[in-house]
Amino acid sequence: MTITLSVPRSESALALRLRPWRRDDLPALLTAHRDPVLRRWLATSLADETEARHWLDAQDAGWASATRFSFAVVADEDDCPPIGHVVVKVASAGVAEVGYWTAAAARGQGIAVRALDTASRWALGTQNLVRLTRLDLLHAKGNRASCRVAEKCGYRLHDLLPAAPPAFSDNGHRHVRVAALNDE
Repeated sequence: MTITLSVPRSESALALRLRPWRRDDLPALLTAHRDPVLRRWLATSLADETEARHWLDAQDAGWASATRFSFAVVADEDDCPPIGHVVVKVASAGVAEVGYWTAAAARGQGIAVRALDTASRWALGTQNLVRLTRLDLLHAKGNRASCRVAEKCGYRLHDLLPAAPPAFSDNGHRHVRVAALNDE
């Protein structure tokens, strides 16, 4: 299954494409995961090619089973390597969890906000693979950048989450976005 989402150009930003991950994205994926800032906030990080290949396989399997819709974020030009990631993971009936990251060289350019908003609108509105009415966005309390992204994308702070070591050593936030007429 190949679904590609377009993020239009804005006055200050290039157009983006959200497309499924591919095997030839492996070098960009590994480079992104070598960034200590990104590694700090991820629950799991990819350390080598074997782990990256397994991760890519899991993304393909998620699309095939309609349980995980994982997008590489690329500049809308031919053969550009991924500069980010957005995922919609089906959690339960009508509910999915979203996640995202931006590669170090692409941070601070509004890419996460534009990509997440596009994927959220798709998940709650136009996609017909699984019925979703709510998206949850979880992040560590200390990750203020993720909190700003959530707020800019219309995710409201829902509750505070206690730390759950070893995977989540910090308290967290759960932000929620629900289906609305403007998501169609």
